[in-house]
Amino acid sequence: MVSLSARESGIVFKIMGELASDHDPTELRRQVGPLIMDLLKAQYLASYVWDENSSIFGNRIALNMSDDNLTSYEDYYQFHDPITPRLQRRRRTTSVNEVMSRRAFERSEFFNDFLKRDGLCFGINYYAYSGDTNIGDLRIWRGFGREDFQSRDIEILDLIGPAFTNAMRLALARQADRDGPSREIMLNAIERASRACGLTDREKQIAAALASGRTDQQIADLCFISVSTVRTHVKNIYRKFGVGSRTQLIHRITLQ
Repeated sequence: MVSLSARESGIVFKIMGELASDHDPTELRRQVGPLIMDLLKAQYLASYVWDENSSIFGNRIALNMSDDNLTSYEDYYQFHDPITPRLQRRRRTTSVNEVMSRRAFERSEFFNDFLKRDGLCFGINYYAYSGDTNIGDLRIWRGFGREDFQSRDIEILDLIGPAFTNAMRLALARQADRDGPSREIMLNAIERASRACGLTDREKQIAAALASGRTDQQIADLCFISVSTVRTHVKNIYRKFGVGSRTQLIHRITLQ
């Protein structure tokens, strides 16, 4: 087992405390993210939850990465990503260098047109699984001019991984209990409606948040975008559904 310094032990203790708290899946990752970055001397972190039904990554939290760049990942680059599918199949902490040569990686569109824009250079990922379902991940990066992650960093993240997995499993279960079947019905209705009205993935996410009663500010916090961007999406959603209010939107969705 890896030996931790006093500093590292203190941070791990804080991480375990957050993982033992009753956070929802999003807040859980928001709380442990900065601590994990500090522990591993990283500059960037992103975390997603895999949606088995649509086969996309969603429910993003991120630190020190631009919203516009991450939106481009969700809209395009996750479908043209040479490393994440390989990393996702591994149920342990894995360095990017383990799944793709550095030379090929630095020549890829994914590196040059997505990662490089925010300054990301060296990465390690951890994917949490419940059975065969990927229920969350940790994508941790260092920038240009920094050292690549070493085997010790991988061992440290693997030390935390099982506790993170268990915490995400419990957080998702608590969320499902709170949301109940009515939310599942609404999400299915939104999925049907999106096919009829041509909603983007982001618009589906915001429509679901609108239907759950979230304010514009709450939606902005959830999606890591500005309130003005939320309102632009809301206008587009209303236009596509031919409605002028949230009440009308919910009525139209449930009629689809």
